[in-house]
Amino acid sequence: MIKITTDSTCDLPARLLEQYDITVFPLGVVKAGRLYHDGVDIRTADIAAHVEAGGEITTTNAVNAADYEETFRTLTGQYDAVLHINIGSGFSCCCQNARLAAEEVPEVYVVDSENLTVGHGLLVLAAAESARAGKSIGEILDLLEDMTPRLETSFVLDRLDYMKKGGRCSAVTALGANLLKLHPCVDVIGNKMSVTRKYRGNIAKVVGDYVRDRIQDRTDLDLRRAFIVDTCPEDELAGIAREILKEDGRFEEILEAKAGCTIFCHCGPGTLGLILLRK
Repeated sequence: MIKITTDSTCDLPARLLEQYDITVFPLGVVKAGRLYHDGVDIRTADIAAHVEAGGEITTTNAVNAADYEETFRTLTGQYDAVLHINIGSGFSCCCQNARLAAEEVPEVYVVDSENLTVGHGLLVLAAAESARAGKSIGEILDLLEDMTPRLETSFVLDRLDYMKKGGRCSAVTALGANLLKLHPCVDVIGNKMSVTRKYRGNIAKVVGDYVRDRIQDRTDLDLRRAFIVDTCPEDELAGIAREILKEDGRFEEILEAKAGCTIFCHCGPGTLGLILLRK
């Protein structure tokens, strides 16, 4: 049997993690000088309340090599192999730390997703489905190598104050975007985030325009599933995206998730992403 493990940044819904018995390593979240663990003792609502009250932006900590190694050792005693899928190495040193740990434990394989949130999660889900189907470690590694460059992860942001506070955009850029009601669309390309387009208007309109742009007249998409992820406490933005995908009618499955604390720390509330897979 092959055990699948991953980082909390995969943002897969709890029901899927439980269904496939996926072990999750929580990243650290530092709020007001205290260390918490993503999804364990801190939630996105806690971060939002802290920032709205005037608190400094929370920061994130990678999983350390010792924590990876301890869990890997325990799991290799119970399974034939452990396959760990990390948040992209361009976004965190988790992958580097997991690889250091894997060097100390036989039959542990580490994969760099080159992605984040449920772009990372789609690889985890594919690996878990393959392991459940009895595929070998070599077959699963080949599958992930094939899938990784075909992932299409993007998102639109309602506000830039979290990115500004986190040093990912300048105060001038944030101010200009707010004054002009501009909302950047960010794509994950080559293990990095790049602004590929800017939308104008309120975020509800922007989400509708963005999702239509992503799927309209596309003949290069793998239509097995599409994945919506957002950072909103309510359903409005996800509902807009969901209805557009349903009206399109081509996707066999539409999955939805809420981003965890690690992702939320950097993009804040009002962010919606769409993850697709190309053929």
